[in-house]
Amino acid sequence: MSTELRYDLPKLGGLDGLDIVHLQCHIGTDTVSLSRLGPRSTWGLDFSAAALRAARELAVRARADIAFVEADVYHAVRTLGAERFDLVYTGIGALCWIPSIRRWADVVAGLLRPGGRLFMREGHPVLWSLCDPRPDRLLVVEYPYFETDGILFVEHDTYAGTGAVASPRIIHFNHGLGEIFTALTDAGLTVTTLEEHREVPWNPLGEAMIPSPDFDGEFILAKDRDRIPLTYTVQAVKG
Repeated sequence: MSTELRYDLPKLGGLDGLDIVHLQCHIGTDTVSLSRLGPRSTWGLDFSAAALRAARELAVRARADIAFVEADVYHAVRTLGAERFDLVYTGIGALCWIPSIRRWADVVAGLLRPGGRLFMREGHPVLWSLCDPRPDRLLVVEYPYFETDGILFVEHDTYAGTGAVASPRIIHFNHGLGEIFTALTDAGLTVTTLEEHREVPWNPLGEAMIPSPDFDGEFILAKDRDRIPLTYTVQAVKG
């Protein structure tokens, strides 16, 4: 099971007999983990053909029955069908690619059957607003907390390795917690859980962070860990 799903599992619970979809599934590591929790069907959607090739190869190796679909997340309802799923799942590092959180929330609501659930753990908008690691380990707010037209970054070094990304120019979008909550509510969902966490499953701040003593694969602030939230979990139900 992936590190992220191990952290999520106590809140996510079993998925026995459910039809589930993982939006922005990337290379499918979390999707494969979800498929092992007993769902009736598992779907993964991403816009990247290269990522989905890797996801399908992983699913074959893991003997996981998953349908991967290539599509823009904004077109998910048109591609997959309306009110088709009992659970919409999305993980860390998904919303930063979404220009409009309201459009995304409408997609989630459109995919869910009545009584269906959204489960999402994401990087906290406070974390996304911090500057890159500093030698003095100070935490400094540099980027917008609220939704804007996006911030341009140039990243030559990524988790895939130096030079692995053909175009290092990327645009990130932040969304405040209030904006996310309001978007989900306006889309017809009832938020049932909003929990902020001190842990994050990678090291975004260099020497300012240490491995968590409580959660394998997670990181916390090395000093005064209660200063800021690093991730959050949202669950919401469609009425």
